[in-house]
Amino acid sequence: MTRNGMHRRRYPDKESGKLTFVALGGLGEIGKNMYVLEYGDDILVIDAGLKFPDSELPGVDYIVPDITYLEGKRERIRAIIITHGHEDHVGGLPYILPRLNAPLYGTQLTLGLIRNKLQDDLPTFRPDMHEIRAGDVIKIGVFTVRFIAVAHSIPDCVALSIETPLGRVIHTGDFKLDSTPVDGRVTDYGAFAEEGDKGVMLLLSDSTNAERKGFTPSERIISGTLDTLFRQYRTRRIIISSFASNVHRIQQVADVSARFNRKIAFLGRSMIRNAELARETGYLKIDSKMIISIEEIWKYSDNQLVIITTGSQGEPFSGLVTMSRGENKLMDLGEHDAVFLLASVIPGNEKLVNSTINRLFARGCEVVYEKDRQIHVSGHASSEELKIMLNLTRPQYFVPIHGEYKHMVRHSQLAQEVGIAPRNIYLLTNGDILTFTDNAPPKKHGHVQSGAVIVDGNAAGSIKSEVLKERREIAEDGVIAVAVTVDERGKLIAPPAIATQGVFLSDDSGDIFKELHAVAEQAVQELSGRRANPDAIRKAIKTRVRDVLRSGNTSFAVVMPVVSVKSHDNTNVYEKEFF
Repeated sequence: MTRNGMHRRRYPDKESGKLTFVALGGLGEIGKNMYVLEYGDDILVIDAGLKFPDSELPGVDYIVPDITYLEGKRERIRAIIITHGHEDHVGGLPYILPRLNAPLYGTQLTLGLIRNKLQDDLPTFRPDMHEIRAGDVIKIGVFTVRFIAVAHSIPDCVALSIETPLGRVIHTGDFKLDSTPVDGRVTDYGAFAEEGDKGVMLLLSDSTNAERKGFTPSERIISGTLDTLFRQYRTRRIIISSFASNVHRIQQVADVSARFNRKIAFLGRSMIRNAELARETGYLKIDSKMIISIEEIWKYSDNQLVIITTGSQGEPFSGLVTMSRGENKLMDLGEHDAVFLLASVIPGNEKLVNSTINRLFARGCEVVYEKDRQIHVSGHASSEELKIMLNLTRPQYFVPIHGEYKHMVRHSQLAQEVGIAPRNIYLLTNGDILTFTDNAPPKKHGHVQSGAVIVDGNAAGSIKSEVLKERREIAEDGVIAVAVTVDERGKLIAPPAIATQGVFLSDDSGDIFKELHAVAEQAVQELSGRRANPDAIRKAIKTRVRDVLRSGNTSFAVVMPVVSVKSHDNTNVYEKEFF
């Protein structure tokens, strides 16, 4: 029996079946959300997000889940359901969707945001998309899914109540219990209570704010803060930086701008496209007379303008960051500007954001960010709201998801406070297999491949520690390239050429370069007289150059020898060794 005294629904013809739950991302981390339910021949995937890299991953654009486990079962995947349009839930789709090619389910705005994303990354790919609305109940394979409206920091979010042959599973998605949301679309308490009355076998619930006491404030309080800031900086041009998908925040900026008779210009491709999508679908309501193109801003005085752009996370090529560097061709920032960063910093992005803020101050801007004023409100439920969700659904078993491990531990403690037995709470890590069978408690056993895949430019692959180590070494110490050209007998044809990037050398660098040329030439000469061996030449040059640099405590730079062997038919064969 369940905690509310109701019997779990049974399917006699399926008593021998089992239901498994696996997370391929989203447990013990912020981002990269991806969850899998599997019964018999049917697999249901929930979300496919990305995670931003930290300082230990130089040069990496973002990180997505490892889907090796699913690639071998792609013909059994009945659907990928997306709960909402934030990057940590949809950002992995350009990498994941072509490999799985499964039907995609989501709400109108969510699918629109995904189309915009795929248009950039996969312009020729045509996914099989199915639009749903909160309140819909659809059959997907052996699963019956009810979509439940939830409030978050982006419109059109849904939670999922999934009826399986062994019991009901609820996945809350990202949610909070906001009684006064910007769009008036509140979390559907009644639907959760109805599902709780039917009997919930397993609850999977957002843990992000489990450490925060009380209730998360309403998104509407941002309007009051913006109103105060607009009055304070009445004479300045105002630049707003936010996530391109945060339609609620953009709506509040637009409402305040209208009250102060300011025109709005959007800057940045993703911001422009998402704003257009939200206006076309009715999620963003802005009088068209208020909107101007960024090329038209010169027609208006500073106190008549609001610029809305991306870059709240310090993304290198975003509108705000290029402006902070003085590299944006459309706008030049200065003392007449006030910049508001309307977003909290995602863990791992602190250095990028702080660097951007410092550059903005250096350009003379006034900068308002989270630590200054209440200009950001979380979209995630705090501890009391999480307890309300637990009481509404009254699950037999509970798995905290979506959060660092400390958040999941705290969430499990909240579950115990409302009466869920510790033995019925499962703290999992990515890849852990939780198996349900009829008439028996679930078992945690086994593990599937669930690592991370880095996306670096257009390339994607598993994280290799040696590559990242090499990048860190170059970032810290720079690189010295030594190029030599030899004939087939290993004899130098021309003096060695030496170039450096990012290398600190002392004031007597001229003497050091002379010594480096000498030892490189000597290394080649010692090996000449027999058939040229590029590998031996590279090793000898690297050893000699390193000895010179380190003997004088001059540099620990990475040494990159490049060897060109000129053959008798005047063709060159280049061989090089990196690091």
